Amino acid sequence: MEAAPERNGVSLAGGGFAPEVPERLQQREAERKEEAGRRRREKESLAVREEQSDYFAAAFARERAAAEALLEPERDAEAVSEAARRLQELQRLLTDSVRFLAPYEVRQAQAALGRLQDALAERRLQLQPKKRFAFKKGLRKEAQEAPPAPQPGPSAQEGRPSRAEEEEEEEEPGCGFSRAEGLELEMGPAELLQRDVALSQLSRCRVRLRGNPNTLSVRGCRDCTVLCGPVSTSVMVDGCDGCVVALACQQLRTHLATRSSFYVQVTCRAMLEDCSEVRFAPYTWTYEGIDTDFETSRLDRSRDNWNQVDDFNWLARNEPSPNWSVIPENERITDWD
Repeated sequence: MEAAPERNGVSLAGGGFAPEVPERLQQREAERKEEAGRRRREKESLAVREEQSDYFAAAFARERAAAEALLEPERDAEAVSEAARRLQELQRLLTDSVRFLAPYEVRQAQAALGRLQDALAERRLQLQPKKRFAFKKGLRKEAQEAPPAPQPGPSAQEGRPSRAEEEEEEEEPGCGFSRAEGLELEMGPAELLQRDVALSQLSRCRVRLRGNPNTLSVRGCRDCTVLCGPVSTSVMVDGCDGCVVALACQQLRTHLATRSSFYVQVTCRAMLEDCSEVRFAPYTWTYEGIDTDFETSRLDRSRDNWNQVDDFNWLARNEPSPNWSVIPENERITDWD
């Protein structure tokens, strides 16, 4: 019996033929299936991100409302402490959610956290104990025993403090340094642990903060170097010129900063507003005990957005902001001593 002829195909039992599929068609079919699988995975991933984003938005709004209620003027110091704890949890929630949030969602959350941090700092300032001016005993006794004096003329009033100056209230100093020039200033772990630290009106000073503050505020400083250990939550740099700042934190906000360099490890993207000639590089300052301070700060050392900066004055996505830049490697400070 003769075999059936093979006509561009494969012979089958019974004399039939199976058409041979060209290799090009096979490849096209494989590519089609791969593309369909990719689209399916993208759709599933988008659905997951949307679900995670919705969860974040609801959780963030709930915790933010609770913190705002705790910061109402009639609430006491215990409520303010609870608000501070909730703010830390809000910051961690944002940090853990950055990978699936849209950039505008991150910016909105960072701005809301910034406003809450400002409100917290204001309430803490309001709750600080105040010390009233009081006459010394000797001066009070002399004032009681002295006979009434005639009304002095204008010349006798020169150099004499006014009553407003005598009765002026003085606030207890907070944690930090203020109104110093050309000094070496230092604080250690015991002084800084989870404290809100403020540096203000410093000129040509070198500040070393070896420890783990809760927040850090640097305002109105000129030509200063500020070296700080890991900050648990946020850092605000406002109105500073010609400064070098090295620190690690969850959130960095800068306002009206000019001609300044930042060596940072930031969990979230840094935010600039009304800044110019600002430069960034990785955080390289170190000191004995910094590993312990990172542990107490609970910062994620594997997450570092030192060169991810949002400039609120530059919204063009296709062009880099002219207000900040990365410090070239050959210009970076490596020896901080």
